[in-house]
Amino acid sequence: MLPHPPSARLLLPIAIAILAFACNEGLRPVRVPTTCPHGVVGICGTVRFRGALPDSTEAVYLVAYPTFPQSRNDLFNFVPFPPQSIPTADSSYFYTLGILNGRYEWVVAVWKKLGSFNPDFSNADSLLREAGYYRDRSDPTRPGVVVVNGSGTDSINIVVDFANMHPISYYFPAAAKQ
Repeated sequence: MLPHPPSARLLLPIAIAILAFACNEGLRPVRVPTTCPHGVVGICGTVRFRGALPDSTEAVYLVAYPTFPQSRNDLFNFVPFPPQSIPTADSSYFYTLGILNGRYEWVVAVWKKLGSFNPDFSNADSLLREAGYYRDRSDPTRPGVVVVNGSGTDSINIVVDFANMHPISYYFPAAAKQ
């Protein structure tokens, strides 16, 4: 003789209990990090996006320069290499940029237009834009200096404004002519 199947009244509470334990906070919103994870050496912060992402976008990168670039050739003396691209689908993105201990004069978000560089980078001014950078807290018109010393340096926040990007010649006009 076959045993009688359990009644629905008995199965429903068991199913609800299993579902509740299986979710275990899975239905709560995921918390966005606000500080560097333990053990990170580098910088962390939030990139906030303004304006519409241009259709011609190949990528947006985050890079750091130990010294502020003085020429077009200096544009490629950044860390990390290769550069770290960041997602642009949301209005903000918490990033972690693993870089070595040291002083960095420019932490910048670089917008890259679709296309390839000439071998001598003579077209860098047409393919790259400064889209935002970490600003000095006492004078926001100037880049902020970041020091990494053995751990993560927090709150290196950047606003990327796709409606207000600057070609490299904006910072050093002679570089556009090199």
